[in-house]
Amino acid sequence: MIKITLPDQSVREYQEGVTGYEIASSLSNSLAKEVLAITVNGEVWDVTRPIKTDASIKLHKWDDAEGKHAFWHSSAHLMAEALEALYPGVKFGIGPAIENGFYYDIDLGEQSISDTDLPKIEAKMLELARTKAPYVRTEVSKADAMTFFGGKGEIYKTELISELADGTISFYKQGNFTDLCRGPHLPETGLIKAIKLLSVAGAYWRGSEKNKQLTRIYGISFPKQKMLDEYLELLEQAKLRDHRKLGKELELFAFSQKVGQGLPLWLPKGAKLRENLELFLRKVQREYGYDQVITPHIGNKELYVTSGHYEKYGKDSFQPITTPAEGEEFLLKPMNCPHHCEIYKTKPRSYKDLPLRFAEFGTVYRYEQSGELHGLTRVRGFTQDDAHLFCRPDQIKEEFCKVIDIIFRIFKALDFKDFIAQVSLRDPNNKEKYIGSDENWEKAESAIIEAAAEKGLNTIVEYGEAAFYGPKLDFMVKDAIGRKWQLGTIQVDYNLPERFELEYVGADNQRHRPVMIHRAPFGSMERFVAVLLEHTAGKFPLWLTPDQVVVLPISEKYEDYAKKVFTFLNNCDIRTLLDDRNEKIGKKIRDNELKRIPYLLIVGEKEAESESVAVRKQGEGDKGSMTLKEFASFIESEVAGQLQEL
Repeated sequence: MIKITLPDQSVREYQEGVTGYEIASSLSNSLAKEVLAITVNGEVWDVTRPIKTDASIKLHKWDDAEGKHAFWHSSAHLMAEALEALYPGVKFGIGPAIENGFYYDIDLGEQSISDTDLPKIEAKMLELARTKAPYVRTEVSKADAMTFFGGKGEIYKTELISELADGTISFYKQGNFTDLCRGPHLPETGLIKAIKLLSVAGAYWRGSEKNKQLTRIYGISFPKQKMLDEYLELLEQAKLRDHRKLGKELELFAFSQKVGQGLPLWLPKGAKLRENLELFLRKVQREYGYDQVITPHIGNKELYVTSGHYEKYGKDSFQPITTPAEGEEFLLKPMNCPHHCEIYKTKPRSYKDLPLRFAEFGTVYRYEQSGELHGLTRVRGFTQDDAHLFCRPDQIKEEFCKVIDIIFRIFKALDFKDFIAQVSLRDPNNKEKYIGSDENWEKAESAIIEAAAEKGLNTIVEYGEAAFYGPKLDFMVKDAIGRKWQLGTIQVDYNLPERFELEYVGADNQRHRPVMIHRAPFGSMERFVAVLLEHTAGKFPLWLTPDQVVVLPISEKYEDYAKKVFTFLNNCDIRTLLDDRNEKIGKKIRDNELKRIPYLLIVGEKEAESESVAVRKQGEGDKGSMTLKEFASFIESEVAGQLQEL
């Protein structure tokens, strides 16, 4: 008999070799029908895998991330089986579960697949799913694995196997398909009831442009058709909210091939939106004692060698810029933190000077592969709302908590209500990815965990997601249609102060190292604006929107009065447009509603005579008539009220 500890810490005894499915059946028949995966001593397994030692377990249903992962991973294998049946000779790369669904990278040789072929593949997958074939795990030797896939000419699988250690390799088989895989998987294919293949794309093998480009097929699946229908409805909403579409319609930003891929051009309205965000954060930062700094767009290569960024990211950055001086090289700035370390070193520091808080809207450059660029969310040049706090060890928790408060204010101001905080720690089994001592890492990780607990945050812990120089707290925000985005981040860093030999003189008159806190509440202006656009569907709060009011004369006869209204409101610092096109008033109203301008002012004979405006609010219709002074006071009051709440 073995002892199984359940999540409520109760202990039950079972026969050695019991499976997760059998444990679920002993607890509840309904649970057994819903269980998709099981965590055994911290590792996620198939529910059909025998447990042979005492263990702590957790059973996962669809609502758990682990349950969805097993479901979508199994669906990727099901798609591969369908592809092998429909496209003989196809070779397989990798087929993982992703945040929403799955994909498989395949080499079709001389064959090809387009979006028009996807329904045929879906139909084959559903046909195979109905056979209720079990997913069967077997552990194999490296030699046998190489023989099996080598004999089939599976060059991508044999490349992966060559890098694995003997004794760690497992196969999964369902129906006529066998794959190299660690799992976990569903008990059988029949649980997959609804499937939608979403798109076909190109993807370089292992993400390198030096390798062959494979075909990547994305899909999603569900245990019920109703769930798929609801998801597809969300996808339609997402298309309407796509920031690239809205950015063009609202004239916020553009891209130019001549300027270069991934380098956004901010148009006047987009620049105003950014400016309003910056002014808001600058005001908040002043309240918290930040000093604004400015650093260059380039830095000597040695700066980034010292920081460790060159060793970690040099190969993936823009290549060094050489100068006429022999051996002198510069890099486009990939990070602001090394520059801020050098600002700290400009003069001696005392313990009484700390904490120092240097803030900068600093533009940085990173060479993202062209296939990974996506609107404003993945670019090659972006501006971080960066700050670096230099503090004594005894100040870390207080400063960290204050940064959390700033992030809370931003989320409240922009109506992000649903979020969790992810504690991103280093991978304990792969420490060579990181710099610094175990002692410093342990102190930094403890500081983050304690601060998050003190602020009562809803947290999850992810190992292996830390920055190379320190752990971090990442804020994962759900938008208006339920998608998850990583926005604000805070990081504790003992290592850069060490590498840059930063010091302060303590109360004991001895030299000490400060600790750095890196923080970016928006993350980057580009990504934040993209998320904000999709969250609000382009309907920004009045204090933030680039254009608050538009004046619409009914006909040419009232253009002079419309210009008077326009000038008066702009002089009141109300951001106002004038639409004096020779169009019917109905068309002007429709066009400006589509531009998401909060207030439309219609002026004609009656308004010109009484020096008033007919007010129409975006999405709400007519709001009656006001004098110019009344309307200006109304707008100023609404903006003041919104800002006061922030």
